[in-house]
Amino acid sequence: MNLPSIRAAIGETISVTTTINGASRRFDVEPRRSLADVIRDEAGLTGTHLGCEHGVCGACTVLLDGEPVRSCLMLAVQADGTEITTIEGLANADGSLHPIQQGMYDAMSFQCAFCSPGFLMSAVALLRDNPNPSTNEIREELSGNLCRCTGYQSIVEGVETAVRIMGAQQ
Repeated sequence: MNLPSIRAAIGETISVTTTINGASRRFDVEPRRSLADVIRDEAGLTGTHLGCEHGVCGACTVLLDGEPVRSCLMLAVQADGTEITTIEGLANADGSLHPIQQGMYDAMSFQCAFCSPGFLMSAVALLRDNPNPSTNEIREELSGNLCRCTGYQSIVEGVETAVRIMGAQQ
């Protein structure tokens, strides 16, 4: 790309269409904008938290086509045509909590709750793929998320509680 075309591209936007929490959305975004920024600023879904903005803490984790991704590391333009689930999309249509939310609540898994969206979204993907994980499998799956408050044991217990809730619902 030559210099004049680079200058012309600065400030331009690209149309991105995605489904967020079941609703089709269209955004005109600058190519440099992260998915996390668009989810928070354009879609108004502030449950996706920005912590480190380097992909280390996991607070910005969302499900992209069902897979957990760090939305701070992904450009919004990469999400064109995808389905995104954020923490706001977890609760059931009737307002009742998703089993993972209920399990974490019952186990008093969080203190400040800044990290909770990332842990919850990671746990949803884990339990979808492995409905009866061992404690070690839970710890391994959640190891990419950081919490400064709890010491993690109550978070693991929350996932184990969710496993029991989901088993009872079947």
